[in-house]
Amino acid sequence: MDVNGARLNYWQINLSKVPGLEKRLCTIKEDWLGEADIVVETTVSGEATMRVRGVYVHSPRDPLREGRRLVESVGKQADGDSARHVGGDSARHGDEGPIIVLGFGLGYAAEAAARTGRSIIVVERHAAILKKALETRDLSMLLTRDKFSITLGGASDGVLIPLRYAESAEPSVIRNRALTQLDEQWYAEVERYIQIWKDKEAVNQATLRRFGIRWVRNFARNMTTIRDFAGIHGLAGVLRGSGLPVLLIAAGPSLDAVLPLLPDLAKRCVIVAVDTALRRVLETGVEPDFAVALDPQYWNYRHLDRAPALRTCLIADSSVYPAVLRHPFARILLCPSQFPLGRFIEERLDNAAAGQRLRLGAGGSVATTAWDFARILGPASIWIAGLDLSYPGLKTHFKGALFETRALSESTRLNPAATWSLRALMDGLPFTAPAADGGIVRTDRRLSLYAAWFESRLCLNPPTYRLDVEGLAIAGMKNGASETLLALPEQRNTIQRLLETAFASAKHDLGLRSQQYEAACRDLLDGLNHIRAIAKDTAALLETASQRIPPPEYRDALLKKLDIANKAIGQSTVKDIASFLFPPLAEIENGEQSADPFIRHIELSHKLYQALFRAVDTVCQYLTNSALLDYFCSPV
Repeated sequence: MDVNGARLNYWQINLSKVPGLEKRLCTIKEDWLGEADIVVETTVSGEATMRVRGVYVHSPRDPLREGRRLVESVGKQADGDSARHVGGDSARHGDEGPIIVLGFGLGYAAEAAARTGRSIIVVERHAAILKKALETRDLSMLLTRDKFSITLGGASDGVLIPLRYAESAEPSVIRNRALTQLDEQWYAEVERYIQIWKDKEAVNQATLRRFGIRWVRNFARNMTTIRDFAGIHGLAGVLRGSGLPVLLIAAGPSLDAVLPLLPDLAKRCVIVAVDTALRRVLETGVEPDFAVALDPQYWNYRHLDRAPALRTCLIADSSVYPAVLRHPFARILLCPSQFPLGRFIEERLDNAAAGQRLRLGAGGSVATTAWDFARILGPASIWIAGLDLSYPGLKTHFKGALFETRALSESTRLNPAATWSLRALMDGLPFTAPAADGGIVRTDRRLSLYAAWFESRLCLNPPTYRLDVEGLAIAGMKNGASETLLALPEQRNTIQRLLETAFASAKHDLGLRSQQYEAACRDLLDGLNHIRAIAKDTAALLETASQRIPPPEYRDALLKKLDIANKAIGQSTVKDIASFLFPPLAEIENGEQSADPFIRHIELSHKLYQALFRAVDTVCQYLTNSALLDYFCSPV
């Protein structure tokens, strides 16, 4: 057991590693757990252990060993299994998600997890437990790591914030059963949010598999827009200090109630509309200040039918369906791309630094990105109409939406429009959840993922209000009334003046950007062709080796060549683009495997390099077949 002087020394050492931690701990008020409830003892192994309300939260004999065993239970991959990941060690560790430790205690499990090299996210309900740990043990190794964060008390959705900045791979969870059972309801809610995150990543993977080729194809046709159109960095903070609010128009069923008020609201607010609601907004006589379009699909482009927006600025991604960028808008600005192909070009143009700072969040819905765009404008507040994320009154869309029009036009006696609505209600794994007005509303897994994204971001300024109180409850989003907005003075002239000034500053030197664009295209094609050649040659080499058992002296030479190929790909500036269409490892690993360990290693490596070649070759084919890139491409 450490003496008081030693504990005080640990406290000072630990606090010196994290400026501001002591202030943070002091501002958190405990609801029922006090210092008297927490007892630290010395075990027979010489390490400290902890009891909380009489219950041991670590082993009373060897807590250090117990922490290691907990980490081993998450099934970390063997470090030597390089055949599972093309690109060497850096790629392998990048594929492993964060380890989430529920219940910190004295930090043994977190320390053992940190030695794996993976990101560590600690979730601890009580500040008193963390304070006792800081007094008892030297936690410098944890506190000084780049990939370490603590979510302490507060709302249980706080775990979503560090997950946003962690690897996209699925997280592993370590539970301190004693501590999680003390606050069973709170930790259960934390695990619900972790599961929502996992579901989101699964949806992202499914979306990539469904639309990956389409994104590449659209981008190949739209590449010159990165050169020709300015980015959104000139709009950052344009409303700051003006006191003006932004009204975001989403496309939920409750939009019908707000549309009659829209002409009066547009005199007082900056209007940002998602593309799926644009036509209906224009029908009210209001031309939004901004429209946001991100979806790559043809049918999403059809939402713009009969919707010329001659006074609206389009905010688009470079991978949208190409016809969107030919639609009659007043001007087009590009938001930073969510995909490695677009980012590669953007980062090499003259506004790269500004674009990086303004990267918009992607929560799976255009409404999430539109909210993030509204936020960077710097308004006094953001108001949202039509963000139901549910089916209030079993309605699936606003009146006159493309969904309704298409269902009515294509319905038959045996497949009526009502069947279309029923499928929309039932196909997304529906369930009931709390509504913003205190009632119950029907939603589904996909829509709840969007809600979780908002909950993880609403801690950022400015405050956000909703006008659709029958929709799904979203923690941190306040209920508002249209009367509050209508009571504001009319400021349409001020809005126009501020935006025109920002648009003027967004102009760029096309000549300079053309030079940078041409250089970026050459770098892109050169890098992809280099990886494609490596993948093709290595796959051929491995195919020959897998057909027979090579002698020992040949094995070493083969592994050396494989290692050289791995390192070359891992050091490439286009490796993220090369892996964009790479299939899941589980899909590659399917099938029979040789009983010989070396041959099994070679067979799997052969499959990996074949898949890599096909993925890179697909990207190269779309880029080289685009008339926009013919000038820059070498023969395939």
